[in-house]
Amino acid sequence: MFQEVEKYKSLDFFARQVVEGFITGLHRSPFHGFSVEFAEHRLYNTGESTRNIDWKLYARTDKLFVKRFEEETNLRCQILIDHSSSMYFPIENQGNYSSPNKLTFSVYAAALLVELLVRQRDAFGLTLFSDQIDLQTDVRSSTAHQRYLYSLLEEQLLPVQPDKMEKKPTSIAPCIHLLAEKLHRRSLVVIFTDAFVRPEEHEALFDALRHLRHCKHEVMLFHTFHREKELNLAFGNKPCYFIDMESERRLKVYPQEIAQRYRENMERQVETVHHHAVQYHIDYIPVDVNQGFDQIMQPYLLKRSRHY
Repeated sequence: MFQEVEKYKSLDFFARQVVEGFITGLHRSPFHGFSVEFAEHRLYNTGESTRNIDWKLYARTDKLFVKRFEEETNLRCQILIDHSSSMYFPIENQGNYSSPNKLTFSVYAAALLVELLVRQRDAFGLTLFSDQIDLQTDVRSSTAHQRYLYSLLEEQLLPVQPDKMEKKPTSIAPCIHLLAEKLHRRSLVVIFTDAFVRPEEHEALFDALRHLRHCKHEVMLFHTFHREKELNLAFGNKPCYFIDMESERRLKVYPQEIAQRYRENMERQVETVHHHAVQYHIDYIPVDVNQGFDQIMQPYLLKRSRHY
């Protein structure tokens, strides 16, 4: 099913194996404490964990104090995956781990994050959306829930034929607004999307992201794209038919005649999304799927682990 990773047989086994490789040698989780806020200090009790001792305060007072947080319950994480038709690009790479398309990368990354959350005994849920919320699970932390989510994710890896693929348009902003209303407890929200919206819809997308932050959710945005083809239009100097995967609209052009202006527009769009994400304190991760899964996720998790 997974070609180069055929030995894994399932997302469950794949995620466990990959996590072992990612967290070997790490002393801190890349997610622990992400959704809690400092509230006050209390005296340290002999025998309890030293993890939350405020050592700077100890240096000033020569007494051991522990940081207390507003929420000391497990982290709650909602993983959102855009599974609209454009996320299947390049469609020939559907289900290919070593050279994934946008949806395949999102599925493997989501499975990896779920495995990390399970090991921390944190709760997690899955949302699949296109022009509407197509699926939303409860947020739970059990291994049975983990297996259920993996079965849902594996369905997204099934190969599809271009002429038989269901055409699903994208409507990101309304889905995020609806989710923000449904999440009643502060959560970590992880979004996988190519953010392909018309320029006039950008403000609506940014309003939706602001809505999540206004509700005090932490947000990670994995912005997926295929840089060579989707951003650089590297199709050679020959006439090509471009087909919109969501509307099936066809356009015949010579790529090199429009490549420069196209690249400038696409880079501007990516930079705009990046700029607003930073402005709203959203953890922005650009994902060029052509780099492969390992080359993106491992450096990111290693970098993130150093901050917590």
